[in-house]
Amino acid sequence: MSNTDPFSASVIPFEVPEQMRAFAEKGVSQARDSYAKFKDAAETHNGTVEAVFTTASKGVSEYSAKLMEIMKANTTANLDFAQELLGVKSPTEAMELWTSHARKQFETFTAQTKELAELSQKVAAETAEPIKTSASKLFKPAA
Repeated sequence: MSNTDPFSASVIPFEVPEQMRAFAEKGVSQARDSYAKFKDAAETHNGTVEAVFTTASKGVSEYSAKLMEIMKANTTANLDFAQELLGVKSPTEAMELWTSHARKQFETFTAQTKELAELSQKVAAETAEPIKTSASKLFKPAA
């Protein structure tokens, strides 16, 4: 190899000035810090998503169980009504039974609707909780 080789260290003496070296080291350090913060945020985000899906799944199961309970109660009430209707002796008695059943069903429907609304709010709040917790960790208010 000759001394005229442009890539030879002896032909092109190249030293990185100290300021340039310090600047580069600072950039690498900042990149490492940024990566560490990004990694922590990503891990937190993944944990949050998992918590949201777990909570939502539990909430959906709870809601479905409540719907099944309501359907069973309504079916039982309607079967009981039909059984009682078979035993009436007069149209007046049938009308009284029908009116009583309709009133009970309306009251039951109102109570069931309230229960489902409360359960929906509870599930929504519980599902949002991991998101709120994660957001409060990531975006701490300035002091």
